[in-house]
Amino acid sequence: MSTPQVRLGPTPTAPAPANAVKFEARHLDFYYGKVHALKDVNLTLADRQITAFIGPSGCGKSTLLRVFNRMYALYPGHRATGDVRLDGEDILAASVDVAALRFRVGMVFQKATPFPMSIFDNVAFGLRLNRYKGKMGDRVEQALTRAALWDEVKDKLKNNGLSLSGGQQQRLCIARAIATEPSVLLMDEPCSALDPIATRRVEELMLHLKQNYTIAIVTHNMQQATRVADTTAFFSVDMSKGGRTGYLVEMGPTKEVFENPQQKLTKDYISGQFS
Repeated sequence: MSTPQVRLGPTPTAPAPANAVKFEARHLDFYYGKVHALKDVNLTLADRQITAFIGPSGCGKSTLLRVFNRMYALYPGHRATGDVRLDGEDILAASVDVAALRFRVGMVFQKATPFPMSIFDNVAFGLRLNRYKGKMGDRVEQALTRAALWDEVKDKLKNNGLSLSGGQQQRLCIARAIATEPSVLLMDEPCSALDPIATRRVEELMLHLKQNYTIAIVTHNMQQATRVADTTAFFSVDMSKGGRTGYLVEMGPTKEVFENPQQKLTKDYISGQFS
């Protein structure tokens, strides 16, 4: 049986500049208190492309996402050092408005997290926080359309967001994240709790959204990385000092990383020989 096609929103007309850098990390280290979670990470995220982070559990993939929008700042003792820049701006600087940064860098979590309120209010939530002065209904419709959900919910916008199916809830969370028009969308295993059909829909949505957003996705599903990612970064874990410190092993075009990895560790992980 064929997978139902998703009706996607309007395609943005602005082309993605070739090889433009959206995010850049240099000599990034991250600490949970005294625990050294990420060591000397150096990478770039290209504008309007999808970058997948793969690797074993505990290698710092999700931690890296939380550095990009400084979500770690919500927790005492968590800190990042080094240089991380968004459009050339140092986001680790003490002077950065963290709330404003999170409007520029949206986040979608592993488990769909609709708020216990109407579908409309879920999407409008961030806009209201940001004191949006435009036509709220038009903006909500635009976000739901871009998230390939409008046709399914346009007649029940007053219904509770929790009444939707799992896949619809995840697309609702994506709509909520893009309603404030960020330039970057971070996705932490967004399909891990979804069935194959819902996963297919979210993947199709990602491929559409990259025309207007830079996307970084953490996934344990290597087939998913090959389906959606332009670039793949493989992380591993150094346990030589008794702890678990994540580090970047290899990064490159997805096809090259999977078909011709440069590092033995990458090859072993992709071939299932990783221990």
